[in-house]
Amino acid sequence: MIYKKVKLIEEEISSIGIGCWNFGGDWDSSDEANAIKIIHAAIDAGINLFDVAPVYGFGISQRILGKALREGKREKVIIASKCGLLWNKKHETRNNLTKKSILNEIDQSLSRLQTDYIDIYQLHWPDKNTPIEETVSALEEIKKAGKIRYIGLSNFSKADIERFMSMIEINLLQSLYNMLERNTNSYHNIPLEYKTEKEILPLAKKNGQAFLPYSPLFQGLLTGRFTRGENFSESDIRNANPKLKGDLFNTYYDGTLALSNFANEIGKPLNEVALNWLRQKEEITSIIGGVSSLSQLDKNIHSTTWNLTEDELMHIDKIIEPFENL
Repeated sequence: MIYKKVKLIEEEISSIGIGCWNFGGDWDSSDEANAIKIIHAAIDAGINLFDVAPVYGFGISQRILGKALREGKREKVIIASKCGLLWNKKHETRNNLTKKSILNEIDQSLSRLQTDYIDIYQLHWPDKNTPIEETVSALEEIKKAGKIRYIGLSNFSKADIERFMSMIEINLLQSLYNMLERNTNSYHNIPLEYKTEKEILPLAKKNGQAFLPYSPLFQGLLTGRFTRGENFSESDIRNANPKLKGDLFNTYYDGTLALSNFANEIGKPLNEVALNWLRQKEEITSIIGGVSSLSQLDKNIHSTTWNLTEDELMHIDKIIEPFENL
């Protein structure tokens, strides 16, 4: 395993991490026993970063990760969890970063994860109705209590990140980023107020913060296994992503075909090309991809055994140029 180190986090972090969203039942590939096997195999392979959130499976992903980390495995990993997305009985979500809510959420997450602390606690999405000062006060309190070690911001604008940084140390940034979504304007129809490649990556580099790109394989599109037809069941949450349906999907699919042809030319799987394109960037610390099988885990880990050449990276840049701001 390849590890990376940034100024504002003490530990080295595996360049390949595990995103735990699909463990919670929102995707077609969810199964608790299988998820636990994957988590254990990942730890044995040297992966130490697991990214999870309460809203993933509405508590289920956290519980599965907590169950998997019992019996001496907790101290081997870095748990990166989140707060700020609450839900009702209909599983309708709302943003809430009030102090009262964060103080409640942290205890619920600790209980589900069966741990006394969370290594990296991230604000999942901005909450425009709550002053940043109030949110910072909550973070200061739970950090002082030893319930969290580091603080991260996910999906925040450059301006808001800098405001937080003026009040409290921010150790990690997370945003949407892959070969076809570099400075995109939306995620699942949610407007994004940041440009990852143009704004967030330079900010993380300048400040010595870790950076986690989420959806590194475009929710499976960059594995090369999708077709122009139906790619998942009606219950799969990816149906809510308009980029994976209709005309917009066809545009991204065309880009994927071009990348797949290039991957075939150099004799490498597309998913490994996509992961290495990310990993070889200095600013990127750990790639948090979802894994639904031990085979997929092995393939992700195998991507660390080789590098793209400068000429290959230049060729990829030409293919993905039309997607720079799409």
